Amino acid sequence: MRLYFIALLLMSFMAFPLKAQDLLVTNVHVISMENDQVLKDQAIYISEGKIQKIIPLTARTPRMSADQVIDGNGAYIFPGLAEFHAHLPVASDGSTQLQEESMWLYLANGVLRIRSMLGHPSHLDLRSRVRSGETLGPRVFISGPSFNGNSISSPEQAAQMVKEQKEAGYDHLKIHPGVELDEMWEIAKTAKEEKIPFGGHVPLAVGIENALGAGFKSIEHMDGYMEGLLPDNFEIDPTTSGPFNLKLVDQVELEKLPALIQKTLDQGTYIAPTLTLFDRYFGYIPADEFRLAPEMDYLPGPMIQQWVNSKKQLERAGMLDREFVEPYLAFRNQLFMELHRAGVPMIMASDSPQVFNVPGFSIHHEIELMSKAGMSTYEILKTGSLEPARYMNAASEWGMIKEGMLADFVMVEENPLENLKTMHQPLGVMIDGKWISREKLQKELDRIKKNHERN
Repeated sequence: MRLYFIALLLMSFMAFPLKAQDLLVTNVHVISMENDQVLKDQAIYISEGKIQKIIPLTARTPRMSADQVIDGNGAYIFPGLAEFHAHLPVASDGSTQLQEESMWLYLANGVLRIRSMLGHPSHLDLRSRVRSGETLGPRVFISGPSFNGNSISSPEQAAQMVKEQKEAGYDHLKIHPGVELDEMWEIAKTAKEEKIPFGGHVPLAVGIENALGAGFKSIEHMDGYMEGLLPDNFEIDPTTSGPFNLKLVDQVELEKLPALIQKTLDQGTYIAPTLTLFDRYFGYIPADEFRLAPEMDYLPGPMIQQWVNSKKQLERAGMLDREFVEPYLAFRNQLFMELHRAGVPMIMASDSPQVFNVPGFSIHHEIELMSKAGMSTYEILKTGSLEPARYMNAASEWGMIKEGMLADFVMVEENPLENLKTMHQPLGVMIDGKWISREKLQKELDRIKKNHERN
């Protein structure tokens, strides 16, 4: 086996004897996410799925080898990205093909953590297979089936549904529109007793202040904030207000925002902004332009056509005319940055696969929009690493490149703090101490694309 020179004091290395299946990643620059600094010229020793040692490379180097040595040749590594508002496919008729393809699409784009927000029993099985190593994929956290106006009928029944989802093994509860205020209070009370987090949309009957007061751990899509900024006693007519009430943006009273932000901070609530969902689904760019994007080749044709039909229906109804949408998107960007500057924690999320958001690929669209809105590159990377770990109460296990943490990271050619686009094509990913090369990632992408070739 080839021997590699690693910058390491011999005495410090003796505490880490090499074992079967040890890995050595050498000649890399490390963005640990402990801060915004780059650790130049490092090697990382991995054993039993964890980072055992981070070793600065210097001229004083003893020799050492490992079962697998990965030479980064001056590449950069960082803890990877998150998709913390995903909608994993359901295994229909026993077929897990689309689920497993989604796992590869995420990995191929450097996404190492998923929070799926519309649960199904087949997702629990997928999570189990990923955890056991039977299926390669990002770390998966699963919400249960939605709490909405159709799934719950009373506070008592809602409480029972919370208990059932906790017992089934879901990681999170998802709130959708249609939940009444008394039902929401009971969901919140029972969820706290059962120690399971909840979040999602903000039902109109609940409102943003009550949602925060109830203990929403995450607000998806920044939902409810605009409605909370409308004049007192303003009555919303959902038949004319447009999707997410976008036509009402000119009624917003921004002087109310500081109080809402303070309540968000007081509650410790996270925001999953999903900027790209609104840019692509509810934006004014035509459906026919998005359907031709190269990443659409990785999903079934009928799914893409369904997305086209859904957006075109809104276009024909005049709901997505630029005169309505442009001010609304500008308001969302402003809201996003006001929340962020105040210190409200953000978790990276794009709502994939949803309308024109392909798993993995859509996270790069989200990153671009966060950057355009004014978020710094380091803070963007935090939303995909540190913040999701903190959200899942796992900051001591993953989210940084640090000794003792799980060996999860992505290798890219250039410094992502200086060039966000370098993350589009990882040179490889490490997940749970398993190295997946760029060649393997590309092979899987090619296979998935072939599976969905259009006639």
